[in-house]
This record gives sequence, C-alpha cells and structure tokens, in this order.
Amino acid sequence: MVVTYAVLAAVVSEVVGDAADVTVLMPNGADPHEWSPSAKDIETMLNADLVIDNGLGLEGNLQDPLKEAAAQGVSVFTVSDHITIRTVKAGEGAEVDDPDQAPGAQDPHLWMDPLTMKQWVGPLVPALQAVGIDAADSGTAVEAELDALNAEVATILEAVPADRRKLVTGHESLGYLAERYGYDLVGAVIPAITTQAEASAGELAALSQKITAAGVPAIFTEGGTPASTVEAIAGDTGVTVVELSTHTLPGDGTYRTFMLDISNTIAEALR
Repeated sequence: MVVTYAVLAAVVSEVVGDAADVTVLMPNGADPHEWSPSAKDIETMLNADLVIDNGLGLEGNLQDPLKEAAAQGVSVFTVSDHITIRTVKAGEGAEVDDPDQAPGAQDPHLWMDPLTMKQWVGPLVPALQAVGIDAADSGTAVEAELDALNAEVATILEAVPADRRKLVTGHESLGYLAERYGYDLVGAVIPAITTQAEASAGELAALSQKITAAGVPAIFTEGGTPASTVEAIAGDTGVTVVELSTHTLPGDGTYRTFMLDISNTIAEALR
C-alpha cells in the first residue's frame, strides 16, 4: 500500500500494523505543496493495492497521477472525504480572486488536529478489508489513542494564557489546531493555504502591523517560508522567530510525538 506523505503514513501504519507494508512517496519533511513525483513514484502508485492520499489539493503535483491510478483500477482512499473540512475564514487567507487562497477555501492541513485525524480511521478499516487487511481491532485502538492524544495536546496548549494564544505562521497551516484548541490566527507570512503562493509588500506590511497591534509573542516559521522575509518581519516587530516542523515526523516516526512536539514548541514560545 502507498501513502502520499509521512505524517499521514504514521497513522496509517499504526492501523495496518504488520498486516502490510506501507510505502511513503514523499520524503519525510518534504513540502507536499511543492514535491513532484518521479517516474518510479508513479509506477509504485500504479502497482499498489491501495493508495491513501490527503486530498483537497495538498499533493498538488500528484493530482494527475492519482487520477491515472484510479482510472487503471487502483483503489484510492482520500482522507479528506471522511472528515469535517475546515474552511479559511475572512481575515486569514489572501484577499484575492484565487479560490484556493481566498476566504472559503478548503484547508488541507487536517493532520494538525488529532480528532480530525480520528474521523477517517473508522472509514479506512473497510477500505483495508477490501484489499485483504483486517484492521478492525487496531483501528479501534488507534481511535482511542487519538482521543488520548487530543487530551494531552489540549492540556499543553491550554496552559498558555488566553490573551497570548495568537498564531502567526509561515503559511496558513495551523487552522485546524487553532479552531480545536481556542487559538487566534493573526496572520501568515504567506497568507494562503499553500506555500506556492507569494505575499505582496502590502500584505507583509499589514502583517507587521497586525503583529504589533495584537502583541504577538512569536512568529512560527516552517519549511517553504522565505527566511529573508521572516527576518525582515521580525526586525520590524521585534518578535521572536521559532521554527515549527509542521511537515516532518520526529525521530521515533510517530504521530503522537509529532503533535506533542509541535504543541510544546507553541506553548513554550507563547507563554
């Protein structure tokens, strides 16, 4: 079976266990908005019993290969077909005509909330059964683990005083986390749900003003965020810049540690 990116594959692997090999297409830490498949990657997909993808355009350069795989009879399970999709709110995204960036756009960063991740585990079980993998018991166990993880993350993030729960990120990547745990999305260096967009000088100036007015304690930078732009904003506002690994699994390769690391990084920077 093939999974498009590492963070998604971490949960899939827990559900599957030893019943099947899980191949991850994108290298750990790769920006899914930017990554492009090789001919070998496409061949791997076409030969898979099951392909599991995020959907919502996250894997931008995989859209045509995914359609080709489905057309050739490969089973494709799209995670975002089974969740409550968050949409970008007014003031969060870029105020542009592009429907993939403007308010109302569907946010693909679903892995930033354990309870949203839990929503697709149950539907995955019959999809696995269809390719000969019995994962009913492990699926139930993973759902319980995600409930427990949610409680841990909530405890960490609720320790931040309410007036300091303000997020400025590299791009619009923390919407699911913000809505789940009561944080305010002040803005993003790239005001869009993809790192492929660019911010105008006017948008960057407006962001600096927002940061100062809101008393934001830190900017969280991510893979794909222009370092020079972040440094300029930090220089203008005097805030701390903190790196956040929103697309990279930690050393133990687990989703639990991934979310706890991110939550602790955010809490430590904002307290």
